[in-house]
Amino acid sequence: QVQLVESGGGLVQAGGSLRLSCAASGFTFSSYSMGWFRQAPGKEREFVAAISWSGGASDYADSVKGRFTISRDNAKNTVYLQMHSLKPEDTAVYLCAAGPVSRFLSAGTKVAGYDYWGQGTQVTVSS
Repeated sequence: QVQLVESGGGLVQAGGSLRLSCAASGFTFSSYSMGWFRQAPGKEREFVAAISWSGGASDYADSVKGRFTISRDNAKNTVYLQMHSLKPEDTAVYLCAAGPVSRFLSAGTKVAGYDYWGQGTQVTVSS
């Protein structure tokens, strides 16, 4: 069955860095767009970054542009989120998601653009 397993979260001081990974299985990874979302307590799930099936295109939320980088390794069925200059407001559970290529342009920044979701990894940034 489809599995998305995130790892790499943790506690970091403001200004620090973390690298999240999401290992995928149970579907043809290279045929899917991938995204990262985050959800803080009491808040809605929000878009962070997305990457096309080939890695040739990516998109970011304004709040993370210039600080976060999404990448993927189709040989390893893994998508990454490199996070630098972390801020306390980045604190959230970070979830990876997989969606059909056909929705990347129209809904790649939306929850509805993705069919499969991981359980998430906690990122906590202390001030």
